[in-house]
Parts: sequence; C-alpha cells; structure tokens
Amino acid sequence: MEGTETATVTASGMGAITPVLLQLCDTGEHIVSSRTIYGGTYAFLKNLAPRLGIDTSFVDITKLDVVEAAITPKTKILYCESVSNPLLEVADIKGLSELAKKHNLKLIVDNTFSPLSISPINLGADIVIHSLTKFINGSSDAVGGVICGTQEFIDELRNVNDGAAMLLGSTMDSLRSASILKNLRTLHIRMQQHSLNATYLAEKFENAGIKTVYPGLASHPSHNLFKSMMNEKYGFGGMMTIDVGSLDKANALMELMQERNLGYLAVSLGFYKTLFSAPGSSTSSEIPEDEQAEMGLSDGLIRFSIGLDADIERTYEMMKSCMVELGILKTEMV
Repeated sequence: MEGTETATVTASGMGAITPVLLQLCDTGEHIVSSRTIYGGTYAFLKNLAPRLGIDTSFVDITKLDVVEAAITPKTKILYCESVSNPLLEVADIKGLSELAKKHNLKLIVDNTFSPLSISPINLGADIVIHSLTKFINGSSDAVGGVICGTQEFIDELRNVNDGAAMLLGSTMDSLRSASILKNLRTLHIRMQQHSLNATYLAEKFENAGIKTVYPGLASHPSHNLFKSMMNEKYGFGGMMTIDVGSLDKANALMELMQERNLGYLAVSLGFYKTLFSAPGSSTSSEIPEDEQAEMGLSDGLIRFSIGLDADIERTYEMMKSCMVELGILKTEMV
C-alpha cells in the first residue's frame, strides 16, 4: 500500500513509533518534530526520550524555514504526521524530504490520518508509520501498528541483538494480524466514502457559519498543498474539526449527537460510525494547556472521524438540529 520494500507490524501505533525513533537516535542526539502530533508521541518525545539523552525541538512543521533553523549537527530525524492530530495541519512532505536529504536526516511520516489519500514514500519520506487501530482496521476491535521502510531498515529493527522492535517486545499477535489483514482489503472502498461524507459535512458546516477545518475546504491554509500531494481517487480523508466556542458546548453537543445515534463519543477514529472527541481533554491531554493554546488547540474544538453513512444529507440535518437546539447555530443561519 505504501510502496516500500517491506514492513513490520507491531502491537500498537506507539509500538511502531518508539522503536523507529530509538533505532535511529542514540544518547546525545536530536529530533526535530512537528508540534502538532498525537499526544502519545508528544509525551514520548517530551517526557521519556530526554531520560535516554534524546532531545526534541517542536516546530511549526508548515514553515520550512523554521524547521531548518531547528536542525543542529546532532539532529538525526525529521518527524511529522501527513495530516496532524488534531489540528489537521498538512506537512509539505516533498519540502521536508529535501531538507532531510540536505542535512543527511531521516524523514519519518505518520500517515495514520490519510491512508491511500497521501503516499509519503512517493513524496520522499524514508519511513512511514501507521496506527493500524484506526482506518486500516476500521472496526475498532483491534490494536496494531506498522512500520514501512527499506528491507535493510526493517531487518535492523528485527535484529535479535540490537533491533529496537525486537527487543522492546511490541510484537503483534497472529490472530490480530489476520483480523486486520482481512479488513485492509476493503480500505480503498471505505476511504472513498469517508472522504465523500467528510467533504459534504465540512462544506455544510462552513456555509452555516461554524468554524470548520478540513483539508478539502478552499479555506484550509494547506488546501492546495494537499491537492498537490493527494491520490485524487481517495479524496481529502475522513478527519475534520469544528470549533463551537467552549468545552461545555462541545461536550453538550457530543452527548446529544450520541443520544441521537449520530455517532459515538470516542477517542479512536476510522470506524464505520462517526466518532467525536474534544482533543484538548483526551487525545492531546498530554500536551500542557499553555502549549495547546499556543498551537491553536482551543477548548471548544471537536475532532470528528466521519463515518460511512449512506445518507449523509440526513446526517447533516440531524447534526444541524442538535446545534440549533443547543444554541450553537441560530435558526436564521441555517
């Protein structure tokens, strides 16, 4: 799927991320990472890696000059997500790849949010990581991860003497492997529908006056960048955010939508039902509040993983009625 020579599966997404970083970085070395990444990855780089003598600079990954300014003689890795969690910032993978090659670094891309929509290896990435738990499995019934790279690098990870994937023990269970492989076979169909539904809802929410972030909207600051990288057949992905102004309103809306069977209040993503969460108090809670504010992660932000609804027009009308009922939308706005 990712076009690499080979891959190795792990017991979780973090079980894929941490061995790669530890395989490539020794004590005294340095990583440059996007500031908007999955909370678990952030916590590892911010809190645990320094105990091993590995430091990280967190930067605005959308500004290549800022990224390059953070590179030091000790830097070994550029790390980013194709589409960041949860702010949906889009990484210029070609530009980052050029920087990586210029400074002899490895570019590692977490592509969990955009499987099939973006192919990082084709854009110059060295290693691609996924949490298989999400879109690739698609059923919220298994946990897994995968590392895609060269045969040489995957062999290093698996080495019984000094391979980080081998020695850290994040091995995937064989029954889970079989289950996820079965679901992988429908990913191409599912991603098309996730993208179709997310595009429809994002346009409707934005037109109704809701602050909406989705790479498929012309208002997204990286809309054209995403278009230049995407595999058009699979669209802009199934992830979007809206901002309803406060955590109380966000929680009230999510609870009402769950009550009306519009989806589930859950921190996962990629399920056939729509899932929603307030990232500041869930998947990004590891990031201190002042840093959340600095990166633009507000209390009222709701992250949506849009499901596979066959009648997305009906879904929107029901979501809209929930927003009107809670005073998030005024009737004259819709």
